[in-house]
Amino acid sequence: MFPGSHELLVQQNVELDRSQLPQFFDEYELMRSELSQDLVPVNESDALKIADDLSESRRYCRPWTRDFLQDFSQAFYDEFHAPLQVNSLVRTVEQQHRLRRYNHFAAPEWGDSASTHLRGVAFDLSRRGLTPMQYAWIRSYLLPLKEAGMVDPIEERQPVLHVVVFEKYSGHSEGSVSDGSKGSVSDGSNPWSEANEPTEMSIVSNAGGSQP
Repeated sequence: MFPGSHELLVQQNVELDRSQLPQFFDEYELMRSELSQDLVPVNESDALKIADDLSESRRYCRPWTRDFLQDFSQAFYDEFHAPLQVNSLVRTVEQQHRLRRYNHFAAPEWGDSASTHLRGVAFDLSRRGLTPMQYAWIRSYLLPLKEAGMVDPIEERQPVLHVVVFEKYSGHSEGSVSDGSKGSVSDGSNPWSEANEPTEMSIVSNAGGSQP
């Protein structure tokens, strides 16, 4: 339902350029944006869990992405009484460069199809353990928001759903999202998906340790 393509990544970057959202090059820029609250922390709750290997300095994103995560995970929790898990949030250009050493499918750190993680607007949602009914609900939740230009999900080859949240979500009114319905799960095998980049969890298994 949510295939990736090179053209889609280019379109996402064009939109993010239009919004004047810069990439975060290194740890200094990341820290400065956290202090200025251009990036805000994502905290765990009953409805939202964060992968253990995601370091504290990477548990940040743009305010509207955090708002979406809170709304999305709470709606899922209300429906299924189970939490969602996030594997990845903001990254730096330096970090993305290191990730590309382990997986040639990883999105580049520069150019018109650069990873959207570098701007703090994206997250990777773990699909492990989700039932077909739960994943169908997630798809139905995301579809009207995608059609409204608020989010852009990509189904990955890995068991992760990559989601970009645009600033337009800031004005989203509660209660406009579908309750979800049954559906099937895609294998997400499109080789042009940004989501084919390794997550922090896959780096642990491939490299024997967590990336900073």
